[in-house]
Amino acid sequence: MDNDLVVVKKNSTVIPKASRRTELWKRIKKNKFMYLMILPGILYFLIYKYLPMYGLIIAFQDYKPYLGISGSEWVGFDHFKRLFSEPDFWFIFRNTLLLFVLQLVIFFPIPIFLALMLNEVRNQAFKKTVQTIVYIPHFMSWVIIVSICYVILTLDGGVVNGILESLGFQKINFLLSDEWFRPMYILQVIWREAGWGTIIFLAAIAAVDPQLYEAARMDGANRLQQMIHITLPAIKSVIVVLLILKIGDILELGFEHVFLLLNASNRNVAEIFDTYVYTTGLQQGQFSYSTAVGFFKGIVGLILVMFANWLAKKSGEEGVY
Repeated sequence: MDNDLVVVKKNSTVIPKASRRTELWKRIKKNKFMYLMILPGILYFLIYKYLPMYGLIIAFQDYKPYLGISGSEWVGFDHFKRLFSEPDFWFIFRNTLLLFVLQLVIFFPIPIFLALMLNEVRNQAFKKTVQTIVYIPHFMSWVIIVSICYVILTLDGGVVNGILESLGFQKINFLLSDEWFRPMYILQVIWREAGWGTIIFLAAIAAVDPQLYEAARMDGANRLQQMIHITLPAIKSVIVVLLILKIGDILELGFEHVFLLLNASNRNVAEIFDTYVYTTGLQQGQFSYSTAVGFFKGIVGLILVMFANWLAKKSGEEGVY
């Protein structure tokens, strides 16, 4: 049979290729505005996510900017071997892992709890006011968030240290302390992102069938019981998907926030892979080595996402894919 004319059998019916192409163009024309809406997103990922992956080649080279990618010498896995043999590797890995665990254990449940609490508010004006207040910090940059904390916590005129001093306690140097770096970091993350994180959970809760709540009330269930036995199971799949995506960011905590808090006094607990890449790559000009570090982060994240997705499916959840 001519390959130009045919080729698929569907329910024992031969469909010509020309007909398939016509149907495809009809669907595209019919949904053209929908495709136009997703076009910016597609272009964003192509330009900023996929095309730059070509640059990962330099992780296997002794890259020299004046020689370019094509002219630089290939060194194989030398940069990866150096990474794992560096004295700083394990303490950076430990710092990154600990901050991620703090986010996962302390921060991740807070938007869920906040969404459940907001869902129970029946006064719409009060509910919208609270939502607006908790959303606002998300739109402030980390520079503003850290600057506000600096003004509040600084030894010289800081509000917190002023209160401690007035109560007879010694001042605490929060900004230069190893012990206070992690609590300060996680509290800033909660302040900025907890409210914004409730949006997806509130949307998931809004999709729950109201008849389930009516049936529960008829059976004598109170508000807490409805939350535990109806709301939480209904949004469980959303929680699982977001948890899987969160696990993929295990080594991707964000450069700007930690960099603004980082200083010579707290480096032992504050240096993470993102700041390490900046230091070695941009400040020291070790482009190949810093690319290898970034490559390592990406591979670890990919493996963990795949593992978490497999685990979720084994547990009966849908997973990400």
